[in-house]
Amino acid sequence: MDRLRIQDRARGAAPEVGEAPAPGSPRAASGLAASGLAAIALAIAALAFPTGAHASFLPPELMDKAAFYLAWFILICVPIVGILLFWMVHVLPEKIAHKRHHPQRDAIQTLCLLSLVFGGMLWPLAWLWAYTKPVTHQIAYGTDKHLDYFDEMGEKALAGTLTEHELAQLRHELDAMAAKGTLPARLRLLRMELHEAKPAPAAAVAAQPANASASAGAGATARGA
Repeated sequence: MDRLRIQDRARGAAPEVGEAPAPGSPRAASGLAASGLAAIALAIAALAFPTGAHASFLPPELMDKAAFYLAWFILICVPIVGILLFWMVHVLPEKIAHKRHHPQRDAIQTLCLLSLVFGGMLWPLAWLWAYTKPVTHQIAYGTDKHLDYFDEMGEKALAGTLTEHELAQLRHELDAMAAKGTLPARLRLLRMELHEAKPAPAAAVAAQPANASASAGAGATARGA
């Protein structure tokens, strides 16, 4: 038996189960390579994942107190600020319509309020409406301005601060509304008073841009100082 076993080993036969591989054999080389790869993987994992956590620069009691107050600040202040920003953005169409003297600004304001109920879905319509030129309103009523525009311009005309062109434009718009039969009583009275209104003197008109530029320059100088 011993002679047969020696002959088998000499011929390169595989060792029996449980028998250690001979040094220098392919099986021994593959085992060494596998153990080396495992050691390298363990070293990389040890470098990638820290073994301990760094301590905070604050004491634990102070950290707990800061986290408590920060949580309450977020829960109370952040929703309030979000609601205020949402409201400020939501009323922009109404402010734009008021600035442009849109004749249908009351309807735009109502649409903005309805958009709050519907979760802001109607807000784009109100935005577009505020920038739309009311051509149909002008055809029907003779003007594309809100009635408050004529009250404001009428006060300026009676005070003598409108230029000749602005005064003529105001009279033309009131005449167009009178021709359509849509002139309210207070604007009919204003139309009669405008016949005696005088435009602003040319010197006063030329002085207004100069005063505005001088005020802007003084403000810039004060900010620079």
